[in-house]
Amino acid sequence: MSKRIGFVGVGRMGANMARRLHDLKYPVTVVYDINQKVAEEVAKEIGAEATTKLARVTELADVIFTVVSDDAAMYKIFAKNGDSLLIGAKGKIFINTATVSPKTHIEIGKLCEEVGAEAIEACMASSIPQARNGTLYFMLGGKKQVIDEVEPILKDMSSSRRYCGELGSAAKVKALVNMVMNINTAALAEGLGLAKALNLDLNMIREVFSQTGANSRVLETDGEDMQNREHTCFFSAEHALKDSGIALNLAKEAGLNLPLAQATYNQYQRLVKKGFGQYDKSAISELTFPDRHGLDKD
Repeated sequence: MSKRIGFVGVGRMGANMARRLHDLKYPVTVVYDINQKVAEEVAKEIGAEATTKLARVTELADVIFTVVSDDAAMYKIFAKNGDSLLIGAKGKIFINTATVSPKTHIEIGKLCEEVGAEAIEACMASSIPQARNGTLYFMLGGKKQVIDEVEPILKDMSSSRRYCGELGSAAKVKALVNMVMNINTAALAEGLGLAKALNLDLNMIREVFSQTGANSRVLETDGEDMQNREHTCFFSAEHALKDSGIALNLAKEAGLNLPLAQATYNQYQRLVKKGFGQYDKSAISELTFPDRHGLDKD
């Protein structure tokens, strides 16, 4: 019999991961979200139970995916006291997908071991469409034998997987991925913003960029959106700020100065303060185009 699967966090990513597994006939038995209405909607769609208790998730599932926002949320759902995923968790496997600091993954892993459970990292370098169609890219960390045990599930959710090492390793790799992605996004916004200020045709500029050293994955995903001010959220500016902060903290611990990462962090911090935190990261272009918010005084 297939392992029963639960989800904690069924926002844009978690919901589509749950839908994908449901489509493949996996027994997704229970979902939880701080937004109960969202949980109920997803549960109704996939035939799962929507619970308001974390302990109920652990009771009804053998493998639990956690898809939460930040370090604080991770510690809350794995609390030592009160309602928690750790209650009755012996023998359960937690697949933690959130982009949080490496030390959080390590500490959560220790808490799980104390109650006889296992935790692994499955950090994702993909977005909502990939979650829905099963083409996520997973960076995996933790005990290899535990990852091997849930490999069939992960395989059906992804196009590729990379084992990074012990618990905490995948979070380090993910921090680097998002740091570079965010720098590229900020750089593209500046390039297109300057092109606009120089009265150049932006369609032409994007085509030239695509054929030269200015090309990037971000150009493909965000270039046209920046030009058209289409900032429907696939990866929020708020998350870009958080993730750049994780990378900067790692750099500080390593004794490195990363001026580009710091400048990008500062730009996203400015963007969030202007009220664009829930917009897509492409909204950073609002700070660089001459006819937009970049000319406002902070």
